[in-house]
Amino acid sequence: MSEITLWQDSEKKIINPKLFSEAAEKFARDIGKEGTDDRRRKLNKGTQLRRFFDEIIRLQSLAKSLPEKDTEKWANLLPYIHMLVAKAAYAQGRELVSPSFVNLLKSGISQIETRRDLTIFANFFESFMGFYKLHGPK
Repeated sequence: MSEITLWQDSEKKIINPKLFSEAAEKFARDIGKEGTDDRRRKLNKGTQLRRFFDEIIRLQSLAKSLPEKDTEKWANLLPYIHMLVAKAAYAQGRELVSPSFVNLLKSGISQIETRRDLTIFANFFESFMGFYKLHGPK
């Protein structure tokens, strides 16, 4: 599976113009196909993925509530954002999500350095969830 590209030009902060449409749908379609393993246990259930989305939105709300010039509090929040990768790996170990979903989170979260990056990733994930409802397992 390919990686997410949040920015078309990160220095100029130009968002990838197809991030919320084509890219989100491609990831949703690919991850949606991985719905069943050998034991017929469903992977990537919508409720499981929604837990990660809810956590990203919670962290984004915390980031928005911080004063803009308070870099220390942002620096203390950033590790919790990156901890989502470990939580996804744990869910993968319990056979609740697929490796592709973990890679999706890892790819997006690795690009988060600023509050704006977090907002763009949260918006991408919202688009992904919308398309996942269409393409995911029923």
